[in-house]
Amino acid sequence: MHAAVITFPGSNCDRDLAVAFEAAGAKVSRIWHKETDLPQGVDVVGIPGGFSFGDYLRCGAIAANSPICHAVVAHAGRGGYVLGICNGFQVLTETRLLPGALMRNAGLKFICRAVGLAVATTDSAFTTGYQKGQVLRIPVAHHDGNYTAGPDLLAQLQAEDRIAFTYAEPVNGSVGDIAGVLSANRRVLGMMPHPERAAEDTHGSTDGRQIFAGLVGALTTA
Repeated sequence: MHAAVITFPGSNCDRDLAVAFEAAGAKVSRIWHKETDLPQGVDVVGIPGGFSFGDYLRCGAIAANSPICHAVVAHAGRGGYVLGICNGFQVLTETRLLPGALMRNAGLKFICRAVGLAVATTDSAFTTGYQKGQVLRIPVAHHDGNYTAGPDLLAQLQAEDRIAFTYAEPVNGSVGDIAGVLSANRRVLGMMPHPERAAEDTHGSTDGRQIFAGLVGALTTA
């Protein structure tokens, strides 16, 4: 499996994300935001956390208009997989690959700690290695992680089983305690917690490892 990890000015989790993909057995290409095309044969694109372009304007808004993001949108349109983490989730909502918006945390403070993360669905390549209802311990580190969606969108996400993860405890004011959502074809996942920071024994938790292993396994089998 071939993964491409995008780097924007201000990204700070791109190397961590690349290491997590590599540890799961993927070949990884590192891509600068000014590139206009993805490498041939890329299966999944990883959009990392950080503070792309200093989070000016809106978090992820400038990055979403970078040249490479046009290629990412085209990749998703062809049925390719995309994983956006933290700032990457914000980028995915700005490109409209995922619905909703990430707003300022309800407590108006930056949150950086490990939280309980409940698996809401196993019906995706990203979550197939977990049990529904399983509670993981994954770090968060965000100021604008409050997932916001109107009643109609929330009902649609629930009806279509597109909520990937929920917080097992109140964290940032997200509607329905949503921590991660899937696209309609279930091949794009955006999540605020950082599974790449819970993928090695030295991290103190390996609960995030299965997201990468499950994805690699599903794509390798396919």
